[in-house]
Order: sequence, then C-alpha cells, then structure tokens
Amino acid sequence: MKTALSLLILLVTLQLTGCGQKPPPTSGSSAPGGRQEATQRPYVINGKRYYPLPSAEGYREVGIASWYGRKFHGRSTANGERYNMYERTAAHKTLPMNTVVLVKNLENGKQTVVRINDRGPFIRNRIIDLSYRAAKEIGLLRNGIARVEVIAMGEMSPATVHTRSAAATKANLRKFDSGTFYIQIGSFEQKNRAREIARLFAGEGWRVVIQEFPAAGTRLYRVLLYSGTSLARARKEEKLLEQNGYPDAFVVAK
Repeated sequence: MKTALSLLILLVTLQLTGCGQKPPPTSGSSAPGGRQEATQRPYVINGKRYYPLPSAEGYREVGIASWYGRKFHGRSTANGERYNMYERTAAHKTLPMNTVVLVKNLENGKQTVVRINDRGPFIRNRIIDLSYRAAKEIGLLRNGIARVEVIAMGEMSPATVHTRSAAATKANLRKFDSGTFYIQIGSFEQKNRAREIARLFAGEGWRVVIQEFPAAGTRLYRVLLYSGTSLARARKEEKLLEQNGYPDAFVVAK
C-alpha cells in the first residue's frame, strides 16, 4: 500500500490538471462464468419490473425459500438450459446467472449449495426457488417452504454443473475474492490525457494500464491501476482513492 502522504500529493496534482469524466457502467455480458447479457436486462413479470444485480459479491439475504419439481423438469430455464430437478440449481429474481449460493435452512440447520440458472420465484415474500434435489437436502419437501439464509459464494461455469456433492460444487466455483483486480480511476476521450494521468501514478509505484474501448460513437481510454489478486485488498485501495478525491474509482476484475 502506498503511503497516504504520497497519494495525497499525487491526487492534488491530478485535481489541478483536471479529472477524467465519470466512467461508464459495466455490462454483464463480459463477466466470467458464461453469464448471458440478456439475463442481465430488466424484465417485467405481473406488472412488476425487476433489475438483475451487476454482481453478487457481498450478497446475503434471509427470507422464504420454496421449490419446484417434476412439472418443470426438462423445460427451458431463463438462461437457456434445461431444468433438471435432480441437479443442485435454483431460481432467483435478480442474482446474476451462474452465481453459486449457500442456502441454509434456519429451521433445522441443514444446508446446500446451488447454482442460479433461472428466474423466480414470483410469489410475494419468497426469495429463492430450489430444485427438487436441493430442497430435499435441506428438508424442504414436506412443508414446501422454509425460512432460509442465502449467501453468495462465487460463480461457476455451466460446464461444471454435474458435480456429485455440495463439497465438489464449492471446490469448482470461482470465488469472488480470487482473480486479477484493477481499479479504474478515470476514462478520457483524449489519449494524451490518459497517458498523463498514467505517468503520474506510475511515478508513485503503481502498475498502470491504459485500455481503449468504443463508447457512444467515440473512443475512450480507461486508466486502470493494478491492485493484485485479492478482492479484499482492491476494495481497501478503492476506498482510499475514493476518500482522497476519486469518488468514482471502482474495482475491475480481469
């Protein structure tokens, strides 16, 4: 971590030379785990609009779980897969597809791990719809509903869905706190401005990347600071930048 004093000096210098424009929102289509862009778009069910989350990182919720079984077995799910009641999958209204969540039955302490591949349940006060197999594992079949805690753990590719146990599912998932992380501090229409900012941060010991991408009929140049392979560390550096003049700094996973 760079010293607070050198960072403050650098940030003041950048503010005097002008900050970059607000970075554009990211798209769900480029996320790992094969997430489909269509499943990230807002949608309307029974007159109510739902907005899928751009990321499940940090998601935790307590509410009512239900399950769905043979009637839907073999039908298409929201992400185009075939629903298999004997696999550990679930439906959720807003979590990104392929998010792996831990579901704990708060009434008996039993738990399972499932992958989100469908949308629902669209019944008031219910937060997740489990497959038959997952519901059986946490003792949900008899009553049909139960109060549960849902915790997002990571993401998983559809190619690894045929795991034989919850432990194997955990072993195959892509954890949120692992990967390669950068912090975007600004995006600029002029490449020279991006280079100027990049040189200043590089002079303070940061590894800097300039990424070019098209946006709204023009081209923008994103300035990214390499933060390492820990999301926890990247979040700390993101917060430090936010507190010292860069409120729009945000973490980018590569």
